[in-house]
Amino acid sequence: MTYRVKNIGIAVILAAFAGLLTIFYVANYKRHVQHGEKSVSVLVAARDIPAGTTGSEVVEQHYLSTETVPRRTVVPGAISSSDQLHNLVATDITYRGEQVSASRFGTPTELGVRAQLKGVERAIQMEGSANELLAGTLQVGDHVDVVVNFTRPEGSTHHFSKVVARNLLVLKAPDAPAGGSKLGQSNSDFAVQLRATDAVMQKIYWGRKNGDLSLLLRPPADAQNSPRSVDNSDTLFRTR
Repeated sequence: MTYRVKNIGIAVILAAFAGLLTIFYVANYKRHVQHGEKSVSVLVAARDIPAGTTGSEVVEQHYLSTETVPRRTVVPGAISSSDQLHNLVATDITYRGEQVSASRFGTPTELGVRAQLKGVERAIQMEGSANELLAGTLQVGDHVDVVVNFTRPEGSTHHFSKVVARNLLVLKAPDAPAGGSKLGQSNSDFAVQLRATDAVMQKIYWGRKNGDLSLLLRPPADAQNSPRSVDNSDTLFRTR
């Protein structure tokens, strides 16, 4: 029994020694491979890069830092120069510490209207008549004001009108009326997409649901605003 135990002990010691030799060999081999492996420079996110951030913003606002990594760890599409981000927009978030990859960026067209929304900005789509939405006149990139006619108190016969929002960007213009349609023809088969802040959106939505709303086209350059006011039958016919 003692002889058998002795043999088992020797076998265990030899197995442990063989395991140590294997670990030493593998570690030595890895060090040798890594020592001879080439390293490359890549761009990583110094902080989270949100979707919708333009390439110029990524560079100018210092979203990037440079790191040297083994070639084998470079992700597909890794960007090594900030020049590669020119005219691109982040289509997906890149988290802090991640390598910046071309797969997370695209053209503004790929991102659609999302490329034009930042921070508290929102997009809203509204339906209306050709007259209310300036169908056939309004174009993408135009800026508009929103005027609303409403009753106060609600449900009364006292009508008021007010410009509730100014200088909103047109993200998508309504289609032009079909050929043969008269300028004054009224229907609700038209829609427009506008950009505004979330606070302004509340006013627009209220006006759309509780009053009559129309868009006012602003000048393409040097537009100015009159002082804000609210008009009703008294102010319209008051001597000024």
